Amino acid sequence: MPLAYGLAAVVGLVLCLTWGALQVQVTLAGFLNGESLWSKAQKQAVIDLYVYARSGDPTDLDNFRRNYEVLRTDRWARDTIATGHYKKAEVDDAFKRGGVIPAAIPGMVFILDHFSQAPYMGQAVKDWRSVDSSIEELNAIANHLEQVYAHGTPAAAELEQQRARIDTLNDYIQPRSDEFSLDIALGAAWLGKVLFFSVLVSAMLACLIWFRMAKRIFTSIRGTEERYQLLFDSAADGIVMVDETHGIILGVNRTACIWTGHESNALIGKNFQDLFIEGSTRSAGAQTIGMLRAENGLVRTVETHSSLTTWGAQPVRQAIMRDISDRVAMEQERRIASEAMASVAEGLIIADADRRITTINSALTRISGYTLQYLQHHRFDELRRMPDGSPLPSSIWEMVADGGNWVSEVQSWRADGSSYPELLSISAIRNSEGRIQHYVAVVTDITRSKADRQRLEYMVAHDPLTGLANRSEFQRHCANAIDAAARTNGAAAVLFVDLDAFKAVNDSYSHAIGDRLLVKVAQRIRRELGENDVASRIGGDEFTVLLGSLRTREQAAQFASRLLLSLSEPMLIGDYEIVMSASIGISGYPLDGSDPVVLIANADAAMYAAKTQERNTFRFYTPLMHADARMRLMLGADLRQALMRDEFHLAFQPSVELRSGRIVAVEALLRWRHPERGELMPDEFIPLAESLGLIRRIDAWTLRAVCAQIRQWDQAKLPPIRVALNASAATFGHPGFIESVKQALQISQISPKRLLFEITESAILRLGEATEQTIHALHALGICIAIDDFGTGYSSLAYLKMSGIDFLKIDRSFVTDLPDSSNDVAIVEAMLAIAKSLGMYTIAEGIETAAQHEFLLQAGCSEGQGYYYARGLPPVEIERMLLPNPRHEPSKLRLVPPK
Repeated sequence: MPLAYGLAAVVGLVLCLTWGALQVQVTLAGFLNGESLWSKAQKQAVIDLYVYARSGDPTDLDNFRRNYEVLRTDRWARDTIATGHYKKAEVDDAFKRGGVIPAAIPGMVFILDHFSQAPYMGQAVKDWRSVDSSIEELNAIANHLEQVYAHGTPAAAELEQQRARIDTLNDYIQPRSDEFSLDIALGAAWLGKVLFFSVLVSAMLACLIWFRMAKRIFTSIRGTEERYQLLFDSAADGIVMVDETHGIILGVNRTACIWTGHESNALIGKNFQDLFIEGSTRSAGAQTIGMLRAENGLVRTVETHSSLTTWGAQPVRQAIMRDISDRVAMEQERRIASEAMASVAEGLIIADADRRITTINSALTRISGYTLQYLQHHRFDELRRMPDGSPLPSSIWEMVADGGNWVSEVQSWRADGSSYPELLSISAIRNSEGRIQHYVAVVTDITRSKADRQRLEYMVAHDPLTGLANRSEFQRHCANAIDAAARTNGAAAVLFVDLDAFKAVNDSYSHAIGDRLLVKVAQRIRRELGENDVASRIGGDEFTVLLGSLRTREQAAQFASRLLLSLSEPMLIGDYEIVMSASIGISGYPLDGSDPVVLIANADAAMYAAKTQERNTFRFYTPLMHADARMRLMLGADLRQALMRDEFHLAFQPSVELRSGRIVAVEALLRWRHPERGELMPDEFIPLAESLGLIRRIDAWTLRAVCAQIRQWDQAKLPPIRVALNASAATFGHPGFIESVKQALQISQISPKRLLFEITESAILRLGEATEQTIHALHALGICIAIDDFGTGYSSLAYLKMSGIDFLKIDRSFVTDLPDSSNDVAIVEAMLAIAKSLGMYTIAEGIETAAQHEFLLQAGCSEGQGYYYARGLPPVEIERMLLPNPRHEPSKLRLVPPK
C-alpha cells in the first residue's frame, strides 16, 4: 500500500507539473498574441498616418486613432502594473480591448508584476518602453495634420515635412519593435526549456524517491524475516518444534544444537524423547524436568515448557527447554547454607514480614543468652535501640524495602539485663512478586572492637605527648564552631600560641626536659579553657586554642591576657625552675575567615607579628600581616605544579607591516591558566619564576610550544610568517641554551628563519660577554635577534655594535603619547635614525590609535604591534586571519601573502 500511494503521488505530481506547464504556455501564447497585435497596431498606425498625411482622408485618421488606442491601452496596463497598485478588473479590461486572449491575461499580469526582470523579458519591456515617446509624437503629428486639414489643403512643403517626421519616427520605432518581438520569442523559447527541464527533474526526483521507498520497504520485509530467524537462533533457551502426531523433530534452534552437540540437520527427523536419558524425565506441574544428554557425554538438567500450535494444517508442539542446572545447584547450596547457619560465629535472626522472629542460630543464643522459645513471636527490634537510646527509626525499613542493606551500630540487651554494643545488619528476602517475605539480621558483638576503635580514634585525634587535640581534630572542632556561630550570628576565635625561646630550653636542658615543659604548658592551657573551648598542639612548641560561643572576636583578648599571665608563672620541671613567655596571635570568624585552615593561618600570621614586634603579648590579625607573603607562597607552590599540569598556553599578537598592512609576524605571549585565579599575565608570575629558579623550564616549554605551533601552521599550508618569543637572561646565558634550540628545531623540523628571539637591554648588559657569544651562535643557525623594550634599559648603546642583532623593538612607553608629545617624537625619531644607520628593522610596540600608526609610518618604522591591530589571540584566530579569503576579516588588518 505505501508503494501504491507513492506511485499515485508521483503520477499526480507529474500531472500537476504538466498542467502548470500548459498554463504557462497559455500565458506565453497570450504574450505572443499581444506582441503580434501590438506590433501590427504600431506598424498599421504608421501606415495610416502616412497615408492620411498624403490624402487627408478622415477614414485614414480614424484607422490611425483606432490602432493608437490599442497601443495606448496596452501601455497604460503595462505602466499601471509596474506601479504595484492597480485594479485587476481595469487591467484585464485594458488587455481585452487590446485584443489579448482572455485566458492568457492573468498570466501576463502575473509575469509583468513579478517577473518583469526575467531573462529576455526585461529587455523586451525596455524595448517596449523605448518607443512610448515616439508613438506619442505620432499622435501629436496626427493632431497637427487634423488641424491643418481643417483649415483647407495644406502646402506641399508642410506635408512633405510631416511625412519626413513620420519616416524618421518609423525608422526609430521599427527596429525596436522587431527587437521587442525577438525578445518575446526568445523568452518564450527559454521559458519552454526551463519548464521542460523543471518537469523532467521533478519527475526524476519523484521517481527516485519512490524507488528508494520501495527499496527500504523490501529491505524491511527481508529484515523482519532475518530478525525472526535471529531471535529464534539467539534465544537463550533451547527450542524444538515437534510433530504432535508422531513425536518427530521438525525444527530446532542453535541453542538446542549446542546443548545436544548435533547439527540441526542431524536432529530433524529424530524422536524428541531420544534426546533425554531414559527414565530421567518427570512431571513438575505444567512442566517436565529431565536430563538432556549431549553427544560429548555432558548432561544438563532442563525444564521443558510445551505449547501446541499449527503449521498450516499440521499440529505442532513447541517445546522450550530451559537449563535449570544452576537452580538445582542453588537448591543444594541452600541446604548446605541452612546447615552452615548453625555453625557461624555471628548471630543470625530470620523474621517474618512483620519483623517477628522465626529462626535464630546458636551463636545468637551464646551472645545474648536468649533461646528461640523465648524470642519466637517477638519483634527483633524490640530489644534494640540506637546508640543514643532512641528506637530504631522507620527509615530503616523504608531503606530495606527499597532494596538496600542497612548496617549500623545499635545498643542491645542480654537475657541478664546487661547491655552491649552490637553491629546489626538488616536485609530482606523477597517472594516472586517482589514483596518482602522475610528479614535477615546478622548480629555481631562489638564490645571489644569498639573499645579498641575508641582507643585508636583517641590516639589518632590527640597529641600523644600532651593529650591535647592534634591539628586534624582541632580543625574539625573549629569547623563545628564556625557552623554554630553562623547559625546564631555569633563569633568564634582561634588563638595561635608559640612559646618564646623554647629552642633555648631544649638546647640547655635536653629534649626530655623540653617535652615535660610542653606537658606543663598544655596543663596550664587546659586549665584556662571554658566549656566550649578546645586546645591542640599542632607541632613543636606551637599550640592553638578555639574559643566558641563568642559575640565578637575582641572577647578573646581577655582569655589571651589570662593565658599569658598563666604561662609566665615559673614551672618546676624536676630540679629546674623555668620561666617561659609566649606570643599569641588571634583571628576570628567571621571577620578573618570562614574556614578552619584560613583562621589558623591568619592566627599564625598574627602570632608572628606579635613575636616580631614585642613578644609575651598578643595581636589580632589584620590582612596586611601576611597577605603578600602568603600569596607569594601559594602562587610559588602552584607555579611548580603548573608545568606538570599543563596549565600554560600561548596567545599570539600579530605584527603588521605599517606600509602595506599585511601580517608579517606574530609574537608568542605566555599565559597561565590558573585553576583558581583564572588567566594570569606574565608580569604576575615571571618575576616569581625567576626568583624560584623555574624560568629556564618555562622558557624551554615556550620554545617547544612555539616550534610545535609553527609546525602545525605549516601542515595547514598557511603563509610562513615569523614567530617571536621572549628569552630570559637566565635562559639566554645558560651553556645548554643553544643545544636546546637545536634540539627543538630538529624535533619540529621547521626553518630557523621562522624564529625571532627577543631579549631586553638589561639582560644583555647583565650577561656581558656571554650575550655576544649566544647571539653569534643563534645568528649562525639562521635565527633572528631583537632587542626588546629598546630605550628603557641602560643609557649605554655599546651593545648595538654587536653583529647578529636584526630588530629593535621600541617600547610602548615612547609610543603612548605620540604624536602629541614633542619629547617622545624626538626620541622615537632618534631611535629610528639609529636603527636605519645600523641596518636594523624597527618594530613599535603598543600602537593603539590611527594617529600613532600614521606617525610611525611617516617616520620610517617598519612594523608595529598593538591593540589598534589586534590583541593577543588564540592560534585558531591567527589561522583565520592567515587564510587567503577570511570570512570575517578585521577592518584594520589585511593579509597580503608573504613574498
